[in-house]
Amino acid sequence: MSSIPAPRSLLRAIACLVLSITLLPCHAAEKKYSTAQPVELTKDGRHWAEQTLKKLSLEEKIGQLFCTRYYMDFENFESEDYVRFRDQLQRYHIGSVILSVKVDGPLLLKSSPLDAATMTNQLQRESKLPLLVAADFERGLAMRMNDVPVFPDAMAFAATGNPANAERFGEIVAEESRAVGIHWNFFPIADVNINPNNPIINTRSYGEDPATVGEFAAAFIRGARAHGMLTTAKHFPGHGDTGTDSHLGVPQVNANLARLQSVELPPFKQAIAAGVDAVMVAHVSVPALEPSPNKVATTSEKVIQGVLRQQLGFNGVVVTDAMDMRGLTSLYPPQQGNIAGRAAVDALKAGDDLLLMPSDLDGAYRGVLEAVQHGEIPESRIDDSVQRILELKASLGLNKAREVDVQQVPHVVSKPEDMQFARQVADEAVTLVRSNGKALPLARMIPPPPIAGPYSTAPVQSSVQVVTIIMSDSVHGLWGRGLENAIKARRADATIFYVDSSLANPLSAPILQAVKDAGKVVVAAYLSPVSGKQVMVNGKLQNTVGLEQSQAYLFKQVMDLAAPKTVVLAMGNPYLAVSFPEIQNYICTFSAASSSELSAARVLFGELQPHGRLPVTLPGIAPRGAAR
Repeated sequence: MSSIPAPRSLLRAIACLVLSITLLPCHAAEKKYSTAQPVELTKDGRHWAEQTLKKLSLEEKIGQLFCTRYYMDFENFESEDYVRFRDQLQRYHIGSVILSVKVDGPLLLKSSPLDAATMTNQLQRESKLPLLVAADFERGLAMRMNDVPVFPDAMAFAATGNPANAERFGEIVAEESRAVGIHWNFFPIADVNINPNNPIINTRSYGEDPATVGEFAAAFIRGARAHGMLTTAKHFPGHGDTGTDSHLGVPQVNANLARLQSVELPPFKQAIAAGVDAVMVAHVSVPALEPSPNKVATTSEKVIQGVLRQQLGFNGVVVTDAMDMRGLTSLYPPQQGNIAGRAAVDALKAGDDLLLMPSDLDGAYRGVLEAVQHGEIPESRIDDSVQRILELKASLGLNKAREVDVQQVPHVVSKPEDMQFARQVADEAVTLVRSNGKALPLARMIPPPPIAGPYSTAPVQSSVQVVTIIMSDSVHGLWGRGLENAIKARRADATIFYVDSSLANPLSAPILQAVKDAGKVVVAAYLSPVSGKQVMVNGKLQNTVGLEQSQAYLFKQVMDLAAPKTVVLAMGNPYLAVSFPEIQNYICTFSAASSSELSAARVLFGELQPHGRLPVTLPGIAPRGAAR
């Protein structure tokens, strides 16, 4: 029997079908990756959360309530540390991980974006349910990674006066974070820094005006959520008027209800209105809201259910601050036994949904499990929190794809326009608070005109010597390196001194002699809030963002000797001048970031006109909003 040729149209259709089948693996590969889309809980996502909850055992549900810490740097996946963490992740059915980096003394051992993406993918493969991956990216990915845009602190954004900067910052952080597999930022800070002596908030806050803080926090939230990142307003009900770091002790906010309603709470209201996904509760005592001396906001039903849920109408996820902090653990005497378990149970009973970094994961997990088994906590209470957490995962599309495409990281992270935007924000933030018209600008070293012939000539030496004193917590850290490079690029003859508490006394004689001989002096004080930081003041250890005693004494000597020709750079804490009212030339960057160092140098040499305005009042020095 002879064959009949197929019609040309049929052959064409078969060819198209074969081609489409051939291309299917490529499309399937594209769909397996998690990509950044606006945060949105769809009907399908809610259904997935409901159905997933029904399938979980009690043990698995309890595990979803915990967020533990791991590191984003390179790790061999057969190493002892990684295997230990992987086993912990699976044994306790952990629902979320906060990624950080290791430290070496004053140095953060930052990783690369590719290392982070590789680690998040591996962690997702190890978990039965998709993991929520969080980070503290208050200044963007540069907090934990190298070769990314370096943004200044929140207070610097407020100094620019432009909330659109905060919104664009949120967009960039979201895009870069999602590209490396991180979904959740524990930011923005909604604390109103009305206490100049606050040792832990300071430049992390947008300032002292509640409306401004709320406006900038809301702007960041809108930008981040529109580009796929979960946000967190912290530290509820407000950590801005405290004199104690909750990493070291129990801070207290001694404000009446009227003050709380007018200062502390409004930024959180604005954050909630902007759609913030989570609120982090602080380990602070607020007697006006919770009179019990044995409870902080973290363990107070009055604060969480009464104020946050009912009064402010927040329906999202409530997160504890790190549960290994002394602000919480000091409330539980050692003889009580399982401290981590008791704290976890108290937090859940108060209304917290997610327990961040317990001091003892096994103790905390067992404590919650036993509390449910013995009827102290209804299982329905656990279900409520797990439902919220699963809905967060679904709002990011993690129920459909959880790994990221590592090959796309170099196309998304560290775009030239984003790097430039970080420098722009730092430039716009620089604020000139005081100037006597004599010290600024510094003169650049000008090279001579070229001379014909085979011989080169040395640069023209300025007759005015420039001396720079860089004060920081440790001369072994990175503080001041960027500023030194920027100054040396303009004045190769500049003399640079690095001073910390151990060197202030031994170096005082040569420094003071150099100051006396100098034509111009620059003192750069790197003072930023650091968890658990204590310095020696008047012979006693104090929790402060100020200068240590020996540094403060040297600083005062420099001012007494050469205030008219000295420019003080507050590379962080703007309140420094309050302790030294004799300062005549004062510039605030509100940040120690390398981008802020370059901006400060440009102002010193007259290359940049400062346009920032103070987001806080400097008592006796300048009011909020001031600028020269």
